[in-house]
Order: sequence, then C-alpha cells, then structure tokens
Amino acid sequence: MNVADAMTPRSELVVVEIPGSRNDVLEYIQEHGFSSVPVVKDADGEEVYRGLVTRDDLIEQPDEDQLALLMREVPTAGADDDIVDAARTMAAEGSRRLPVVDGDELVGILTVTDVVRAIARGEVDGETRVGELATPEVNATHTETPLPVAEREIALSGVPYAVVLDDDAAVAGMLTEVDILEVARVVEGEASTGDSIAEQDSEWSWEGIKATGARYLPTRNVEIPAEAVRHFMTADLITVNATRTAKEVAQELISNDIEQVPLVSGTDLDGIVRDVNLLEGL
Repeated sequence: MNVADAMTPRSELVVVEIPGSRNDVLEYIQEHGFSSVPVVKDADGEEVYRGLVTRDDLIEQPDEDQLALLMREVPTAGADDDIVDAARTMAAEGSRRLPVVDGDELVGILTVTDVVRAIARGEVDGETRVGELATPEVNATHTETPLPVAEREIALSGVPYAVVLDDDAAVAGMLTEVDILEVARVVEGEASTGDSIAEQDSEWSWEGIKATGARYLPTRNVEIPAEAVRHFMTADLITVNATRTAKEVAQELISNDIEQVPLVSGTDLDGIVRDVNLLEGL
C-alpha cells in the first residue's frame, strides 16, 4: 500500500500562507481542532511547500508572531512511498504527520490517523496483540484539578491526554488536548490567564506556576476556564484488554474518533494504547 492510497490530498487540506501570523494558525486550530497546519508560499504564481506549524510551536514561542519564524521543517514522504516505511518514519521521528511532496509541491499529508484507518480496514498488518504495544506509563490527573493546571500537566508530560482519577484512584474519565481546545477562548492583545490559576494560599499553587501563566495553550492568545477537570473530561470511556489485536483497537479508535484507549485488566488500569503505538506494531 502506497502513501497516496491513504493520505489526505492537497485539495482537502487547510493551509496557511507566508506572509502570515500566529493568529492565522490559531484560527484554524480553534475552528477545526487541528494539531498542525502546513505552510505554503506563492512563488511566481506557483504554490511552494515551506514547512509546518504545530500547536507546540505556538506554545513554545509565545512572543513570536511571524509565521515564517514559527514554522518548522519536518520529515516528508513521497506519494509512491510504501505506507509501512512512512509509518516507520513517523514512529522514529515522533511525528504525527508527514507532508507528502513532489519536489517543492505539497500534494497531500499523511497522518497517524490515516495509517490507523488503513490498519482498521485490514489494508496493512494489524494482528499484533495490543498488550505488546501498550505503554505502561500513564499520564493522570484528578477530577478536581483546575483545567489550566491539567493543561500544563499534559503539556509537560509530552502526551496529548490525561486519564482522570477520582479520590479512590479509580478511572473516572479522560481529558485530551482536543477537550481543552474546545473550551479555550481566543482573545486579542496580551491578556493572560496566569492569575486565574490559583491564589497565593490555594492548594493548587506551586512554585513558579504564576510565573508561567502566560504560557497556557498558545499563551497570550487563549484563555482556559478555571473550573475542575470533571466538567470537561469524557466520562464514558472505551477500554480494551491485552488480547485485542491492533486491527480491533484501530477500529475502536476510528469509529469513536479518539487517539488513545486505556488498557485494563478487570478494574485495574494496566497502561494506555495510543494510535502511535499501533504504528510501532507495523
């Protein structure tokens, strides 16, 4: 199976064009829930691919407004490349998407979801048991954690989710970056949400938290509600056990439009199966 068989073609892509600003990217991320946007430039009437701007780029560079300085170079693929080779590149580089190019022309983009969909359809191998692919380390938060604090936990963990636990350490739900983006509000100017996280004597304050308040989800441009995580999490969770195959779990991910599922044994939480883990099974 080739990349062209699974990718999203250029005609269906949302792109931003140089010259542009961080607000252009923010609008698309906010409106569509994207984690990244390809960047192109007009060169004598021809569209030229230049790079990619991700949600992380906006967070890590809060004071940079120019699109050309925000974007990054990422690995690319060709339309005729084998999809398993492309999946291997994604897994090795920790990249959730590969722009598909023909010279300087952007012809599409291949995402982790595209590969997972191919696994779900049986178009590539999906017979590995997910017990062999799951990650035993699970990022977690508490039902009463204020949402801005949970967002910071997710950002620092390097994964796009947190399993939500109750007072008895039982699984109560799941919070993802998408959940946070859905309730984040884009603001103009230099408004900061830092002071709303915790008062000086609050149990939710810790050293340095107020100093980093202006860095919440793309920082100055977004306000995040300060209510507890339980108001925003998904409580009705899909779970899987270690005997399920990658194909079966891929079908669950695609049909429920999610990127990870808890791995359980009875009532015990044993790990997490992320969509990127399924790529590693290839």
